Amino acid sequence: MLDTVKYLIGSPGASGYGSKSTAEQVTDASPDLRHITAIITGATSGIGAETARVLAKRGAKLVLPARSLKAAEDAKARIVSEFPGSTIIVMALDLSSLASVRSFVSDFESLRLPLNLLINNAGKFAHEHAISEDGIEMTFATNYLGHFLLTKLLLNKMIETAGVSGVQGRIVNVSSSIHGWFSGDIIRYLGNISRSRSQYDETRAYALSKLANVLHTKELARRLKEMEANVTVNCVHPGIVKTRLTREREGLATDLVFLFASKLLKTIPQAAATTCYVATHPRLLGVSGNYFADCNETSPSKMGSNLSEAARLWSASEIMVSKNSNAIFDPTHHLDY
Repeated sequence: MLDTVKYLIGSPGASGYGSKSTAEQVTDASPDLRHITAIITGATSGIGAETARVLAKRGAKLVLPARSLKAAEDAKARIVSEFPGSTIIVMALDLSSLASVRSFVSDFESLRLPLNLLINNAGKFAHEHAISEDGIEMTFATNYLGHFLLTKLLLNKMIETAGVSGVQGRIVNVSSSIHGWFSGDIIRYLGNISRSRSQYDETRAYALSKLANVLHTKELARRLKEMEANVTVNCVHPGIVKTRLTREREGLATDLVFLFASKLLKTIPQAAATTCYVATHPRLLGVSGNYFADCNETSPSKMGSNLSEAARLWSASEIMVSKNSNAIFDPTHHLDY
């Protein structure tokens, strides 16, 4: 009850920020980001667009990958009209396609740019069951697996940039508190919904993808520490906000739910705050593998803290992004831990 009251009034936590803090406010401590090059997925609308706007205001050079180049160009135009000196590059990327991820990384590497910051923000809530071109349930493919491969392929560039510049690289995975709604065997359920629509539940599938984001953070942080890489990775819950994530289900019922929940909803500038805080604040130098909400460190779900599950998902993900992704759903294939 006390936590709810603190949330409603925006009471600041240990960081000095709270649920009412905005992305601009939390980046006041990092007013000059001209030395930073950032990739932000899902930056054409909502939380991602505000994240991009605020980082551009602070001088960061941005790469905005998107399925719709027109939407990305429009987002770029909005930012440049407000901050004329901004450096923004628009590139094609469909996160649900592993081939598209590989193509994007190849194109990005050809630009010979540094990479200090990767914000894995893009998200999809698929109300209808669908399978990606790689044979993976669409929500999981878009929200998690595409980001897993993107991060994997960009990691050497981030480590190299950190080594040359001396500036610690940061990876931010945008998850959701809904990750705690998933229970059960991650790989088995993913296999079931990737083979058949009969067991598909849109909310459970979304929760699974967001749990995967948390587990990815845990295992990647462990690996980065083992490598002694000057790169951190953390995970954030942005808060509840009406964004284009709900665009497939508009109407009176949705509007009424959001009306009644309006006291709990964040504005988009407030929802982008935790991402921007974790991405830029000097206080988080060296902080890795943690979960943040309302710009303060907090605990993920019990399963989200399970390091053996994180390692198991990583192993499965490596198989899924390989040329034989269907192997993970083969009943004769076992992940031994």
